[in-house]
Amino acid sequence: MNLTSKSALAIALSAGLVFAAGNVMADDTRAQNTDRLAAADSDQPVNDTWITTKVKSSLLADSDVAGMDIRVVTTNGVVGLSGNVDSQVQADRARQIAQDIEGVARVDDSGLTVGNANADRDTRTDDGEPTTDRDN
Repeated sequence: MNLTSKSALAIALSAGLVFAAGNVMADDTRAQNTDRLAAADSDQPVNDTWITTKVKSSLLADSDVAGMDIRVVTTNGVVGLSGNVDSQVQADRARQIAQDIEGVARVDDSGLTVGNANADRDTRTDDGEPTTDRDN
């Protein structure tokens, strides 16, 4: 194989990987979100994927929002947010971040839950006895 053939092959393989990775990321985001939006088919899948990526990256970049705890799905420009946040301020901020993204028609944040998701986790007392946070 000459250098031109190798370059063409490398470009074709790279392009194929980019499209495959984009498809997997879009499928993974939809699989994680149980929202009714995730079940709907989009009339604009490329735009929706871009919006989802932009919203998620903006949530992760904002230090006032628990971006790792918020799932994002977009269908026909409607962004669905779901997951747990520590406060109503975080929920409001997440909604505002999503609303400010170009192409977002509406934000559905009904899937966001305010409060500590680990409130019922087991802890130990000073003497090693199991307890729950509710007992403290």
